[in-house]
This record gives sequence, structure tokens and C-alpha cells, in this order.
Amino acid sequence: MAKYTGADCRQCRREGCKLYLKGAKCNSEKCPLLKKFAAPGDHGKSRKKASGYSVQLREKQKTKRYYGVTEKQFKMYYDKASEMRGVTGDNMLCLIERRLDNVVYRLGLGTSRAMARQIVNHGHITVNGKTVNIASYLVKAGDIVAVKENKKDSTMWDAVKETKNLSLAKWLEFDNATLTGKVVALPERSDIDLDIQEHLIVELYSK
Repeated sequence: MAKYTGADCRQCRREGCKLYLKGAKCNSEKCPLLKKFAAPGDHGKSRKKASGYSVQLREKQKTKRYYGVTEKQFKMYYDKASEMRGVTGDNMLCLIERRLDNVVYRLGLGTSRAMARQIVNHGHITVNGKTVNIASYLVKAGDIVAVKENKKDSTMWDAVKETKNLSLAKWLEFDNATLTGKVVALPERSDIDLDIQEHLIVELYSK
């Protein structure tokens, strides 16, 4: 699988917005985007008028980088969404929100989606009592997502256990004392707090 190995902050600069790829650093004064807002590279400061295609492409790239998915995965979500009832763009984003790595991030178990993906891949997470180490696993309403019993005493969870009143998406519940969360409902478009214009992505793939 293709994997980006460069500096995460370069991706934020390329898209011209915070993608929250580095956890707490993104909300601190150390965020490189505050110092170098221009896109990376020799031509980053040039002001070229963006074409319609360029605007659509950048929106797709930005969304892919938000969630940390590959082009193949992203296109798969679009194809699946286009076969569902309702608005294709909304369906696509809601499908990606249901990824297990995103749910682990939304529950506060990881400070970034990349960290949450690593937690899942290393077998720290269970769904309905069974270990799931596939980051792209799609959760369903009623699923119980928790830290594996023999992993709960790890010091990596100390900060999570001490955090009270976590700000969660309304489709999720979480008990920080037991490190157990529940998917109370499927996410809707209004639940997604990311700055994404999904209609541009649909227009790009529809060409």
C-alpha cells in the first residue's frame, strides 16, 4: 500500500489549512502553518489562478489527507456511496467516518488519526469483545469499541482516564474510566466538523 513518508506538516501547507495530523502540535504555536503559510516548494508563493479541475483535485486531496486514506480506498468509498440512496457526497463522508481508526480518534484514544490507526493495527482495540486490527473496519450502530482488557493498564491510557467531559461526536458515547465507547447511531453529514466541500469531489469523480 502506498504510504506518505514525508513531513506531515508539508501536507497542511500544501492544502493551505490545518489537517490535524500531528495531534496537540496542530493547536500550539509550534504549528509550521503559522510561520509558513505558503505551499512547499520553489513555486509555493506564486499566485496562479486555480482552474476548476485544480479546485476539485485539491478538495479531494485535502479530504484524503484528513482521514489518511489512499486513492484506491477513497475511490472505493465514492463508488459505494454512489450506489446508496441519498446524496453521494454525504454518504461518502459518513462511510469514511465509520472507519475504526477514525472512531478511535473521535473517542479520544488517539491524539491524531495516524496514532489511532497505529493503535488499531497493533491490536489494542476490540469491537463487541473481539480484537479488530483492521483500521478500515466499518463500525455499525450499537457496536462497542473498547481497549483490549489486557492493555487497559498500560500507561499510554493514563491521560485518557484522567480526562473528564470529552467533547465527542453526538453519535458516540465513551466511558473514560473503562476505556469503552459505543456507537449509538450512524454518523450524519451534520455530525462531521471538517471543512470539506464534498460536492467538488463528486464533480471530479463524475467526469
